[in-house]
Amino acid sequence: MSLFAKFQPLMQDRHNLLGQGIDPFGAPIEEIYSATEARINGRRTILAGTNNYLGLTFDAASLSAAHAALDELGTGTTGSRMANGSFAGHRALEQEIAAFYGCAQAIVFTTGYQANLAVISGLTNNEDAILIDADSHASIYDGCRLSGADILRFRHNNPEDLDRRLRRLGARATTTLVIIEGIYSMLGDKARIREIIEVKNTHGAMLLVDEAHSLGVLGERGRGLVEEAGVIDDADFIAGTFSKSLASTGGYCVSNHPQLELIRYASRPYIFTASPCPSVIASTRAALQRVAHGGDLRARLWRHARRLYQHLLDAGYTLGPEPCPVIAALLDTREQALALWRGLHEHGVYVNLIFPPATPDGKSLVRISVSAAHTDEQIDKICAAFSALAPDYR
Repeated sequence: MSLFAKFQPLMQDRHNLLGQGIDPFGAPIEEIYSATEARINGRRTILAGTNNYLGLTFDAASLSAAHAALDELGTGTTGSRMANGSFAGHRALEQEIAAFYGCAQAIVFTTGYQANLAVISGLTNNEDAILIDADSHASIYDGCRLSGADILRFRHNNPEDLDRRLRRLGARATTTLVIIEGIYSMLGDKARIREIIEVKNTHGAMLLVDEAHSLGVLGERGRGLVEEAGVIDDADFIAGTFSKSLASTGGYCVSNHPQLELIRYASRPYIFTASPCPSVIASTRAALQRVAHGGDLRARLWRHARRLYQHLLDAGYTLGPEPCPVIAALLDTREQALALWRGLHEHGVYVNLIFPPATPDGKSLVRISVSAAHTDEQIDKICAAFSALAPDYR
C-alpha cells in the first residue's frame, strides 16, 4: 500500500468524467478585463460565478486605499494577530464592523473559512453540543469537528426539526450552539430565521448566523438576513466573509457578548494564523463603507437576479426555491451538469459546477452568482446562452 493509493479511485473518476477537456474545477482566468469579464481558455467570457455580488473588485476607493497601504505598510504583517500581526488598521476595521452591526465586539480573521473554524471551535468543546443545518458550509462542519463537541444536524431550514432535537437534549440545550446561514450558498434560499430564533430562545440555546452570502445583499444597509428580518439583537454571534460583497479576503465575527473577545486567547485558528495583509484590510474598510451606503447596488443586483431567475424558470430549468443572487440550476447527473457547464462556456458564460457531496439531495448543479456590475446586455447574453441549451435539460 502507498500513501497515494487512496487517490487512485479519485484519479480514475476524474479522468473518466472530465477526459482531456478544460477542467471546470481549476480553469485559469488568464486575464481580467473588469468585474464581470475575463479571458478563460482563450475566450472572452462573462463572469457569472464569482460571488462578486456588488461588483466592488475594481471599486476606485478600495483600490486607492489598498495602494496607499502597500506603500505605507508593506506587503504583509509576517505574523499572527497574537504576535506582531495586529496593526492599527486591523483594530480599526474591527471597530467599524462592530459599529456597522451596532454590536459591542468584533474580531477580524484572515479568511472567512478561518472565521468559522476559530469561532465555532473557540466557543464550544467536548462538553457542549452543536446543532447545524444539514446544508451548512464545509467550514462550519470543519469548525464543529475541531471543537470536539457533539455534532447534530437538523433538517435543512426546518425549525420544527430543530425544536425536536433541542427538546431531546434536555438540560444540555443551554450549552448548545445552533448554526445557520443567512443565504445558503448552494440553492440560494434564506434561513427561516425568525422561527429559528424563537426555537433557540425557548430552549436557552445560542445562535450563530453565517452571513457570508447575504452580507451586502440583504437589508437596507446590507447587513444581511439579520437586518432584513430585524433580528440583529437576537443573534448571539454573526459571522461572515470579506471575499464576496466586500471583494477581498478575510472574515469576521460580531457579538454583544463580551466573551467574544476571549476567542482571541482560546482559538487555535486565530492564534496560529498570520494576519491579513495591510492592503487587504485597507480595501475592505473602503468597501464596507460602500456596502453601508450601497442601496443603489443592491437594487440593481436584485433586479438582475429576479430577471435571470424568472427567465431560467420559464426556459424549463429546475431551480432553487426562491429568486436570489445565487441561482442554482439542478441536474440529475454529474454528466448532465458538466455538459451544461461546457455548453455555457462555449457560449462565453462562466458559472460554477458543483457535484455531490457538496450539493443537497445528491443532485449536481450549475451555480450562477449575479453581480450588480453586470450590464443589462450581459444578463441578456446569459439568458440567451441558457435558452439555447435548455432543450437538453428540461
